[in-house]
Amino acid sequence: MKNFKFSFITFFIIGLVLNPIAATAKVDRANNRTESRQDDRRGEHREPKNLHRNAVIRHKPKVVVARHRSFRNVVIVRPHGHAYIGYGSYYHDNEAWKWLAFTAITLKVLDNINEEAQRKHESAQVSATTANVGEKITWHDSDSSGYVMTTKEGTNANGLSCREFQQEITVGGKTEQAYGTACLQADGAWKIIT
Repeated sequence: MKNFKFSFITFFIIGLVLNPIAATAKVDRANNRTESRQDDRRGEHREPKNLHRNAVIRHKPKVVVARHRSFRNVVIVRPHGHAYIGYGSYYHDNEAWKWLAFTAITLKVLDNINEEAQRKHESAQVSATTANVGEKITWHDSDSSGYVMTTKEGTNANGLSCREFQQEITVGGKTEQAYGTACLQADGAWKIIT
């Protein structure tokens, strides 16, 4: 009987000590799940905040969107630059799908500019879809700059409105140009034609 009282009291005390720890751990797990879901929606991966100081942190690669994919029948090709969703100032494919085809007009120099500069360049491409022919849409970042310009406008054999675009990017004194023609589809999206 004496041993029973001792073990009961011991378990009771251990329960008092561990219960707040377990409750805290449960809250931490719930918070980490919530943060993880939010990060997943943004395509990010973050380490849990409440790690033990002796814990070994294994850095997982950041989840990025595939460079070659299709969204709403729009082929997205990003062989250069940063791999991320959206286009220009749009941060989700669902908002940017009208202009995603412009990823097919690529420049190797995009590897050398940061994501913010790449988004400025893409925003210039979006603006060039409604700008006057010959009007340069320029952009500038700390160490890079460029422009996008509509050089021709017309209608193709299918009656679609088409534009030919010229773009130029300068990074660290190196300049690269690219050209491409895009036609406005019936659903409101632009499609690159060869």
